[in-house]
Amino acid sequence: MDIVISNSSNEPIYEQIVTQVKEQIMSGKLSEGDALPSMRALAQALRISVITTKRAYEELERDGFIESFTGKGSFVKSQNQELLREEYLRQTEELISQVCDKAKLSGVELSELHELLDIIYGGE
Repeated sequence: MDIVISNSSNEPIYEQIVTQVKEQIMSGKLSEGDALPSMRALAQALRISVITTKRAYEELERDGFIESFTGKGSFVKSQNQELLREEYLRQTEELISQVCDKAKLSGVELSELHELLDIIYGGE
């Protein structure tokens, strides 16, 4: 499992971990049943607090991406396709919101935005 922490990011460290683990699960780089490093081992590897890794793992478990077993560790959970679709949709909405904000700032009309989306999504 590859995690890269950016100190210059505005995103909290635990969220960077959550985002990267989710991306690795959704892309298939991490598969069902794969073991994650222990919270302590990940904290040492990233040179961060164990509390930070604990918070990230708790969020991943709450969101249904991993499951943890006392004394055994944390593992990638079998993924519900609807859950994955919902996560992709959430990420897409976030990006579209950023695009809309930039379009409004630069005076791009909604019709122009629709045209751009049609071109990019449709591959024309």
